[in-house]
Parts: sequence; C-alpha cells; structure tokens
Amino acid sequence: MENQNPNAQTSHYFNKSERDGLYKTIFNRRDVRSQFKAEPIPEEVLSRVLYAAHHAPSVGFMQPWNFLVIRDQKVKSAVHQGFKKANEAAADMFEPKKSKLYRKLKLEGILESPLNICITCDRSRTGSVVLGRTTNKEMDLFSTVCAVQNFWLAARAEGLGVGWVSIIEQDDLRSALNIPEDIVPIAYLCVGYVSQFNSEPDLKSAGWLNRMPIEELVFFDQWGNNEPDDKAPLTQALHQHRTFPQKWK
Repeated sequence: MENQNPNAQTSHYFNKSERDGLYKTIFNRRDVRSQFKAEPIPEEVLSRVLYAAHHAPSVGFMQPWNFLVIRDQKVKSAVHQGFKKANEAAADMFEPKKSKLYRKLKLEGILESPLNICITCDRSRTGSVVLGRTTNKEMDLFSTVCAVQNFWLAARAEGLGVGWVSIIEQDDLRSALNIPEDIVPIAYLCVGYVSQFNSEPDLKSAGWLNRMPIEELVFFDQWGNNEPDDKAPLTQALHQHRTFPQKWK
C-alpha cells in the first residue's frame, strides 16, 4: 500500500502524486540569473502566483507585504544601475581568488527578464503592537520572506524562473521605485519564462560552494549535540534520503 497511516484517506492528507508534485517543485527551484525569454507572462498565471504569495503565514495575521510589479524598462534600468554599483563594491570585499571568480558570475537578470517584482514589508500595517511580535520584533520581516518563498515555489510550479537580486543598497532601490522610507524592501525578484532550468544551483556549478550534508546540520535537544543515544533511526533515514532530491531531476 502507498501509505500505511490509518488516517491517510481523510481529506487533510495529500496523496502520493500531490506530495511528489510539492517535492519536485522544491528540488527543482533555482535562483535564475540568465536563460530568461522575452515571452510575456499571462495575467492569469501571474495572478495565481501572487495569490500564492499572499497566502503565506504572517505574524498576527498582519499580512505586511506589498507586491510592486515592474515592467517599465526605464525603471528596471534605474534598479540595474544600483545593482552595478553595489556589485562592484561587493567584488572588492573578497580575497583575490574569490574576487576573480565573483566577477565572472552572473548575479542578476534585471534587464533580461520581462517582469521584476519587489516584495516589501509594511511594519506598521496593523499598528504598533502586533500579536506574536511583542517579543521578537522582526517576525513581520520573517513573515514577508515566507511570502517570497511562496511566490518562488508557485512560480516554479508554473514554469517561471525567479532570481532574487540582493546586491543593491536599499536607498538606491527606494529611490528607483519611489518606496516610502517606512516601507522595507525585502526581495527584488527577476521573473520570466526561461529556456532551461539548470540541474544544479549556479553557485555550486561555478565552484563557489557545495551543499552541506544534512547530517551536519541536525542537532538533538542541545546546540551542537548530534550524537544522542536514540539518534540512529533519524540519522539512518537522513542517510537513506541522500539521493532524495535526485528523484525529480
């Protein structure tokens, strides 16, 4: 049988094909910097992806996000100028060997992608006191990042590539997009159909970094403790799933 759980037939369980679709989307998501096609994104597709982003979890259900849709080439060019300035400064921060590799990397698709979207956080949306933000003041920022992830995964399921441009000063982004000072830009995204999705992340393929083994990142009960007496079943399962992402590539 596919699922031995006695409650597997109830409505809140996903069947195997539905689960596979989710995992396939996760493991085939890429940060796209090139391969963008000029093909426009149908409004109904963009609408579905935006609705998915809007249904992210948020602290106190404050829904602090806004979605700024950018199609104008002049606006994109202004953002691109901000990126170029920040990118040149960033290249000088690395040691010489890394800096040389950094300068070879393509790290954005601002002008090539047919659509850019800036996702922002309005920290005052529901007032100064927010349920769930009374102790951790950054939960609204984290909530907006959840909207970014929802957008990214929904876009991938629709066959759209997304690239997050993080190399730009917030003041330059605010200026280019006329974003008020009290609104926080969280993610500037390049969006569009692509000629292909690479089988591995660009930075891994370029030799920048490799993916870390999950076994090194899971602790038990206390920070740094990865060898409790009863760890074997989970450790074995993690080891068995080393090829799990490859199933859908």
